[in-house]
Amino acid sequence: MSPDGAPGRVRRFGPPVTRLRTTTRGTLALTLAGLVTLVAGSASANYSRAPATRAQPPTTIVFPVLGPTTYMDDFGAPRAGAPHQGIDMMAPKRALALAAEAGKVKFWTHSATAGCMLYLYGASGTTYYYIHLNNDLTKRNDNKGKCVAGTAYAKGLKNGAKVAAGQVVGYVGDSGDANGIHPHLHFELHPNGGKAVDPYQWLQSGQHLLFASGRGTAFTLDLRGTVSAVTADTLRLKVTSVNAWPMRQGQPLSLKLLVTVPSSAIVQTVKSIGKPGQKVQVWTGAAPTTLKAERGDGLVLTASLVSLVSK
Repeated sequence: MSPDGAPGRVRRFGPPVTRLRTTTRGTLALTLAGLVTLVAGSASANYSRAPATRAQPPTTIVFPVLGPTTYMDDFGAPRAGAPHQGIDMMAPKRALALAAEAGKVKFWTHSATAGCMLYLYGASGTTYYYIHLNNDLTKRNDNKGKCVAGTAYAKGLKNGAKVAAGQVVGYVGDSGDANGIHPHLHFELHPNGGKAVDPYQWLQSGQHLLFASGRGTAFTLDLRGTVSAVTADTLRLKVTSVNAWPMRQGQPLSLKLLVTVPSSAIVQTVKSIGKPGQKVQVWTGAAPTTLKAERGDGLVLTASLVSLVSK
């Protein structure tokens, strides 16, 4: 997350440092002419919004962990006592656990096996289990924390609170019988509050968020990647990393976004000899947090500064 200070590269908190040229939005297309290949395609991922029923989970859920995560379909795998009822999602300690859909939360702190656990009673009627949440007070496996808000559950979150889809509900850890094992979220999905079903297909199609913050709170993003296409007032880019402020959240990713470039945006170019391809850094303007913004829906994000590094 530290800025790259190499000559000819863009610095995070300021303009490019060498051979600077600034243009307005109206000449953005001309600036990029001959440097990029216009690519036809969808503005952003098409998220299914089929109405959910109380008999089955929603068609698409918010992916329940923010940032890098690895998992496999281990639902039903042999475990002591019974087949595995969820999927273990490996993630860094204290990675943010997110609400898969809007609903109501319930803390569960009395299971030696599950450790710090949270139930999410989704608006669709689906119940989600978040198991092995954090119980450490330091980066080490100290087991000195309790199953309370700020340690296991999101800071300020209260037992029984209503939450929005994508809202932070807890922190990934290794509590319970996962103690000393790689931190992970054991995630279960129970349609209509009944038996667990394999959540793999919902995880595969889940909406990965760029950042997570309270609804209505101000945010700005530092997007880095490669230009895919450009028009007079839009920029399509393949994002390879995102940093969100003031939350100080950062993650690598591979995602195509379509960003609005208004006439007030500053567009800067830096000549960098010998560099393959064209890299771009986009700072978005400060805006209130919405689920559409967290997902990066097409044309929801608005650029305030675009810095281009060409061959």
